[in-house]
Amino acid sequence: MQKVWLYLENGDFFEANSFGADTTCVGKLVFNTSFTAYQESITDPSSYGLFISFNTPEIGNVGINKDDFESNQVHASGVIVRSYNDAYSNFRAEDSLANLLKSNNKIGICDIDTRYLTKLIKKHGNINMIASTTISSKDELAKKLKEEQNKKQETDIIDMISTKEPYVHKSSAWNPIAFAYEPAIMSNKKIVVIDFGVKKATLNELVSCGLEVEVVPASFDVELIIQRFEQGEIGGVVLSNGPELLDGLDSKINGVKKLISKEIPMFAIGLGHQIVALSYGVAVETLGSVQHIGSHPIKVDNKVEISSQAHTKSVSKEIEEFANISHISLFDSSVEGLRYKDKPIISVQYIPEAHDTKHIFKEFASMVKESN
Repeated sequence: MQKVWLYLENGDFFEANSFGADTTCVGKLVFNTSFTAYQESITDPSSYGLFISFNTPEIGNVGINKDDFESNQVHASGVIVRSYNDAYSNFRAEDSLANLLKSNNKIGICDIDTRYLTKLIKKHGNINMIASTTISSKDELAKKLKEEQNKKQETDIIDMISTKEPYVHKSSAWNPIAFAYEPAIMSNKKIVVIDFGVKKATLNELVSCGLEVEVVPASFDVELIIQRFEQGEIGGVVLSNGPELLDGLDSKINGVKKLISKEIPMFAIGLGHQIVALSYGVAVETLGSVQHIGSHPIKVDNKVEISSQAHTKSVSKEIEEFANISHISLFDSSVEGLRYKDKPIISVQYIPEAHDTKHIFKEFASMVKESN
């Protein structure tokens, strides 16, 4: 291992060890409480530009395998762990986490007090940071952090990580027996997924409930989608998850407004959920606490479900003018899910592929079937 130096925008400066690429990376520091699925987290396009500090102290012991990737690359800027294990042991493992980070030119940081970092994030919210194996000067790191932040503001990140061409996704969930959909809701209807940073797991679940899935770029042709719906070629639209970047979304919001006006069944997740609210003129607020949590209780109608979370913003409760709040956080009472009053739209803030919450895909499939 070699040395790595970290500078946080609050002025904190650390020296640790590196098990990833020999490089310099900039991003936003978040923590993750999940015990497993580290490779899913870092390959999720929603993790673009994040340094993920894992609360689980031992990371790397199960290695990595391509079947569990959420995309074809690492989108996180880096991984921070208390203790890294390079000697992995898992019958599905194909390589080490370190080699994955190196091949993607991303930093891996270990031998650092992740408990301190978690407390810092919980107190101040997400913090911008820079990590480097080549720059050891605090002042130089501070200067480079500021320069790189200005560059990122000029980049349309969502269009950058989105697919460039439409494609059809045919793979279903890795273990569909764990969540069998009744034949009654198998619509065999094509839907369009607008890729703001979609995860493979989302596409798998849509296929598993009998939908034909076509993925289109974030710079979607709204008139073509409307035409295809009116001609009966597609039965619904999914607005995918993506990085929580609310600047520069005007064209996406305007496109979604047009889709909403045509009564197209719609399911929106994460960033997509926020874009629908913005289309109604409702604000998206920054939460007082960071939600990158593996087991987060939410109230759904009259029962409690355990969800996975990866967000720092929430739709304002002013949305009640247009939608019923169907899902609500039991930690901070923030909005976690909506059913719109005047349109066939459902949306969720959390990660819906978890076992306890994936029934929302069934609800959307039923909406698509009823639109036939």
